Amino acid sequence: MIIHNLNTENSILKQFITEIRDVNIQGDQMRFRRNIERIGEVLGYELSKTLNYDTRNITTPLDTMSTVTARDQLVLCSILRAGLPLHQGLLNYFDRAENAFISAFRHHPNNDDDFDVVVKYLATPSLKNKVLIMADPMLATGKTLENTIKALASFGTPSQIHIVSVIGSKDGVAYIKDIFPENTHLWIATIDETLNDKGYIVPGLGDAGDLSYGPKL
Repeated sequence: MIIHNLNTENSILKQFITEIRDVNIQGDQMRFRRNIERIGEVLGYELSKTLNYDTRNITTPLDTMSTVTARDQLVLCSILRAGLPLHQGLLNYFDRAENAFISAFRHHPNNDDDFDVVVKYLATPSLKNKVLIMADPMLATGKTLENTIKALASFGTPSQIHIVSVIGSKDGVAYIKDIFPENTHLWIATIDETLNDKGYIVPGLGDAGDLSYGPKL
């Protein structure tokens, strides 16, 4: 796996990360969603540098000129519900992309800290020979991404896979390296050190879905 950790250099991205972590700012759901969206835009821009482009001629009001346009057919796959603001940030830049949505959630069968990741809903176009971009804001254990790629397997083999995350854990990143093809790209804003006993990233930011859309039962 090719890992692009954007936390290695100072940029405005760090301001967005600071705000989504800060409990004094997190209470503003609209700002939280917008910051996740902006992080998606930054990560999407960096990702776009690795795509394929064609040269073509266009006509401006004053002349003709040679320019480049993106060639690849993209599919943006968002893991509901926390992935929606991140998905929107990517869609702001990749507005010609097709879209896929999958529901993957933690199920605690024994009402303790042990959990399985359950997939119950999936809507996707064909992935055959397309560039698949998977939007999962919190890369904690990596099990959600593992189950997602398994669920997508019957819809065709992508030409390239990109994973876009906001915050990951070292354990989660290491886990998916063994799951995904070697040439998969991971675009991530920052990587934290540890997971707690419940499988949440520490220091992390909490539950991205709840912070975006309110608590669930």
